[in-house]
Amino acid sequence: MFGDYMIRKIDKSILIILIIFSIISVITIYASEILLVDMNYYFIKQAIWYIIGFIIIYFILKIGNKRIYISRYYLYIISIIALIFLLFFSSPINEAKCWIQIKGIGTIQPSEFVKIVLIILLACECSNFNDRFKNPTIKDEAKFLFRIILLLIPPSFLTFLEPDTGVVIIYLVIAITILFVAKIRYRWFIITLILFIFIISIILGLYFFNEKLFINLFGNNFFLRIHRLLDWSNKEGYQLINSVASIGSAGILGHGLNINLYIPEAQTDFIFAVFSSCFGFIGTIVLLCLIIFFDIKIINVGINAQKNVDKYIIAGIVGMLIYQQIQNIGMTFGLMPITGITLPFISYGGSSLLSYMIMMGLVFNITKY
Repeated sequence: MFGDYMIRKIDKSILIILIIFSIISVITIYASEILLVDMNYYFIKQAIWYIIGFIIIYFILKIGNKRIYISRYYLYIISIIALIFLLFFSSPINEAKCWIQIKGIGTIQPSEFVKIVLIILLACECSNFNDRFKNPTIKDEAKFLFRIILLLIPPSFLTFLEPDTGVVIIYLVIAITILFVAKIRYRWFIITLILFIFIISIILGLYFFNEKLFINLFGNNFFLRIHRLLDWSNKEGYQLINSVASIGSAGILGHGLNINLYIPEAQTDFIFAVFSSCFGFIGTIVLLCLIIFFDIKIINVGINAQKNVDKYIIAGIVGMLIYQQIQNIGMTFGLMPITGITLPFISYGGSSLLSYMIMMGLVFNITKY
């Protein structure tokens, strides 16, 4: 699929792990459907999405990152328009307007692609700022951070209204990671942390001590979202109970593809539980080692990158991947709140998978140099 020249230039170890992830994903998704009376054949759809993803990587390698970086503002405007379109014209699915339904294709989740746009946009902004100001003053940084906040507010607010709080958190993780690697003064992170703790304290104070005022200010929908986030520590819920039971009963080698417990939406949020149930402790350790090795290889790409903008691109991608990996795997054990965050490259989902493959195209372009 990739030309000989491209194969010689890109990091083949990352490509091999990506292919292994595709095999693991398709097999595990197949296992998640065995207990269903009517199979949706998600595993076939995932295989098709992976093929499309590899084709997209090929075209990104042909295009190069520079053209994509130049188009960042156009991509940002398109992203905002897509998010606005969702709120006014899309039909709710599970009480959320997160997807655009396209006949013959299925659904597309714009927020998954907004993550890529924000990574590219913020990386370029940070690179331009550091090129312009070799020794920036606090005033220079304050103006720059204000600009970054202005860029983050529209997609974050629109995504929050869908509602999709989990993705909003990912936007913030991406921004903080890129700014940290860009060596913005640490005092800004401390100030942000203090403000965050202060705001969260007020919200939780109202939640626990004045429910009526909380609902009047933020609405019942937000109240229910906070309730679900805080209730995870009780280890209750059909999904979580069956997830923990599936992982705990798998033993050393697992149950094989015939999993013995049904988990709703297992092909997305709880795919790690399905994999652990199928392949047991040894399989789980192998997958975790693959994920860690994969992350380290991408981090090394960033360390060896010659341009600052490429380093920041890698920082945003790695920050997002590690957060999602920890969040998704942690919630299958009951160690993290259940937020609907998928496991990159393993969980089912056309939009999410294609967004990751686009990111990998950017990574492979950086490894070529």
